[in-house]
Amino acid sequence: MANLATRLRLSGLKETPWQILAGPVLIMLILAMMVLPLPAFVLDMLFTFNIVLALMILLVAMFTQNTLEFAAFPTVLLFSTLLRLALNVASTRIILLHGHNGASAAGRVVEAFGHFLVGGNFAIGIVIFAILIIINFMVITKGAGRIAEVGARFVLDGMPGKQMAIDADLNAGLIGEEEAKRRRSEVTQEADFYGSMDGASKFVRGDAIAGLLIMGINILGGLLVGVIQHEMSFADAGSTYTLLTIGDGLVAQIPALIISTAAGVIVTRVATGQDVSEQMMAQLFTSPRVMTLSAAVIGLLGMIPGMPNLVFLLFTTALLGLAWWLRGQQSGGSVKKDPGDTDESSAAHADALQAAEASWSDVQIEDALGLEVGYRLIPMVDSVQGGELLTRIRGIRKKIAQEMGFLPPPVHIRDNLDLAPTAYRILLKGVEIGNGDIQPERWMAINPGCAAGDLPGDNCQEPAFGLPAIWIHEVQREQAQIQGYTVVDPSSVVATHLNHLIGLHIEELFGRQETQQLLDRLSKEMPRVVEELIPEVVTLTQFHKVLQNLLAEQVSIRDMRTIIDTLAEYAPVQKDVDELTAQVRIRLGRAITHQWFKGSNDIQVIGLDTQLERILMQTLQTGNALEPGIAANLMSQTEKAIQSQEALGLAPVLLVNQPLRAMLSRFLRRVWPQLVVLSNLEISGNKTVRMRSVIGGQECVASE
Repeated sequence: MANLATRLRLSGLKETPWQILAGPVLIMLILAMMVLPLPAFVLDMLFTFNIVLALMILLVAMFTQNTLEFAAFPTVLLFSTLLRLALNVASTRIILLHGHNGASAAGRVVEAFGHFLVGGNFAIGIVIFAILIIINFMVITKGAGRIAEVGARFVLDGMPGKQMAIDADLNAGLIGEEEAKRRRSEVTQEADFYGSMDGASKFVRGDAIAGLLIMGINILGGLLVGVIQHEMSFADAGSTYTLLTIGDGLVAQIPALIISTAAGVIVTRVATGQDVSEQMMAQLFTSPRVMTLSAAVIGLLGMIPGMPNLVFLLFTTALLGLAWWLRGQQSGGSVKKDPGDTDESSAAHADALQAAEASWSDVQIEDALGLEVGYRLIPMVDSVQGGELLTRIRGIRKKIAQEMGFLPPPVHIRDNLDLAPTAYRILLKGVEIGNGDIQPERWMAINPGCAAGDLPGDNCQEPAFGLPAIWIHEVQREQAQIQGYTVVDPSSVVATHLNHLIGLHIEELFGRQETQQLLDRLSKEMPRVVEELIPEVVTLTQFHKVLQNLLAEQVSIRDMRTIIDTLAEYAPVQKDVDELTAQVRIRLGRAITHQWFKGSNDIQVIGLDTQLERILMQTLQTGNALEPGIAANLMSQTEKAIQSQEALGLAPVLLVNQPLRAMLSRFLRRVWPQLVVLSNLEISGNKTVRMRSVIGGQECVASE
């Protein structure tokens, strides 16, 4: 009934109480028919309704273009089977009670089927009834049941791939969450439908067997009742009750045969956007060559002496006429090319290819982020098979959105048969920026530098940070953790690698489209401020570049109020993007300090020697290049200072004067992207600064 309500809503019909109660009321009436005696006229009405219902079901099955359009068919099949069985019970009661009164005792419908259809001959009636049972039970029902069984198996086997395709489209941004839910629901409904059809076919098979048994019981019971109770002769009782039984059986089995045919139509059709009639006409009667060859065969048979020449030649003429008409239609371009005309169709196809012009649909836009996996890693990105990587990737995007202040583009996931079965690679705008090899059945034990002892397994390297690691079996997890190893599952390895690479290239992921989306989001909260700032004071390009500069050095852009206020203050007099970025960083100083020194009042950083600082200031003012010797010593001492900071578990932060910050950040972060270069104006005033390492001194300035 839920499905019926859904169809009513989709068709725009208003649900009324009688529609909601139709199912329960129908079941109660069917059960009442099995218990309460019915008059012959009511029985005629119900038999006629059963025939009409069967015809309606067949026509609906013929006109559906997709199996899910008639998803209620298994339930309808159950109801119609129960209705026929209830009618058999009710008619049996009337036949045995009043059969001695004549052929009309069970109603006019049963009498008509017993006399008109079989000519009043019970022997012919038994034969026809048996043939109908055989056709229904052995041919249609058995074939439809087998097709439903195989269809259910293939649909269930194909569910993981369909679910993965839906998740991939969702992650790629091709569809929204609502569309993904709808498609997942369709996949589930399709599997449920074929599973239900596999079981529903047993109803029809049981109905056929019940028809045979009921016929035998009616004949035997009628003979006993007629001979013993009503003192009829054996011949009269046999003739009367057998005709009534045959009429009752036929009036029930013909609708059963119609509904079995509808079941066969439902499970055998292929979804092509056409109903069964359109498919048959479009695929069976469109080839003039087929019509001509068929006419030739029938014509030859029609010329054989003793054959029904007139009938065969009539069909020959009709087929030749149809072939001539189809040939004319094809010449006019209204009918598809004959599938058998391979030479003509291939030549026309070649001409079409030559005439086709290139279009913008041939241009493939590169995905901002991509993940390609080998075929053994496909279960990792398939949620149906328990894969968690899609969930982790969604978590990464949500985490970046919450921490950095913008939503990175979706990660487009696809399989790549050119990769090794257990390999993966991460792409940025179509170019590989990272790769790795995963053992999907194992766990990675990473040595953070303090692990004790060795573990049996395959040595490897953690792909994100290059730490030594070992692939171990799940049973070794606890032992590895006891020894000090960090144990992670394969999905976490890939997710960590992806998260690390996104952080390294985050400014490239923040394009003009993301900038516009961020502005659209801000316009809902402070429309007047955004309208006055862009493009009157700051162009979209300048705004985008400032935010990109901040992200390049891992500075969050969540505090858009401060960023907008700063740009509104300085942009009218300062158009240089780097200078605007510097002013924004100063205003965001509290957030930057908190980001790298959470909960600590003592800031332990790397500093610059005063003499080196003076040299760098002179170089910056004159615009000259830094002396090679000084540059080499600066790089060497910076590396040592970073190693010293990391050994103590401190953030690798270099603190310099404001004018030098941008230059040193560009110069040093090319080699050490983990290095953070801050200016003294970006540090909160309530913090105490301690220099753990100093870059400079005689060694660094000796080359001056």
